[in-house]
Amino acid sequence: MSIETIAIIACAYFVAAFVKGATGLGFSTSALPILALGLGLKAGMPLVIIPSLVSNSIIMAQAGHFRETVNRFWPMFVATIPGLLIGLAVLGMVDSILAGAVLGLVLMNYGAITLFRHGKPLSDKVARYLAPVSGFATGLVNGITGSQVMPVLPFLLSLRLDPKRFIQAINISFSLSSIVMAFGLTRMGLMTLETVWISLAGLVPVYVGTKLGSAVRNRMDAETFRKVVLVMLIIFGVILISKFALSHP
Repeated sequence: MSIETIAIIACAYFVAAFVKGATGLGFSTSALPILALGLGLKAGMPLVIIPSLVSNSIIMAQAGHFRETVNRFWPMFVATIPGLLIGLAVLGMVDSILAGAVLGLVLMNYGAITLFRHGKPLSDKVARYLAPVSGFATGLVNGITGSQVMPVLPFLLSLRLDPKRFIQAINISFSLSSIVMAFGLTRMGLMTLETVWISLAGLVPVYVGTKLGSAVRNRMDAETFRKVVLVMLIIFGVILISKFALSHP
């Protein structure tokens, strides 16, 4: 592995961990644009599994309300699995640049919705019907792009959950997706022993980035920093889409 590749991976881990520590944004969503631009999306997807699971587990342990959250949202969590398997099957049939462009669209929508979200909270009745739809769609998008946030994040935001229950629900979804993704990528030959060792070694910049991000969160205006990060993700999305457009004139 070249020094350039190691630097790209370390940078992606550090930036994603810093963003997660400072704003709570998903680790995979922040790391994948950098990895996709530097290594290609298919090469980058297996590299975010282990760091994502580790960071999610820590947050889930701190948030509490695990059993209550599972009882409330289990249809959404279960529906994620078939969507993810279908998404992985689609990933195996498309080229990496096209998948990266899809990721770009997801990031742009995610950033825009999170920046400008408005509207009334969903009623419990509507939420019960939409929960499995949200889970399936999230799995489908995750399987194709590696991003775990759409549309589960805006769906959960629309319920106006208190912060701890929101964090628990979103991180259960992230963790379940990561576990299924790990098996799927292994079957596809994308997740290998080498990627596991790289991911384990990458826990060092992940730890440092998370600590620094938490320190920044405690000293800066969180809302301003959140907006900067979301704009950055939108820019990453534009770059990924531009990369696809330039390669398919």
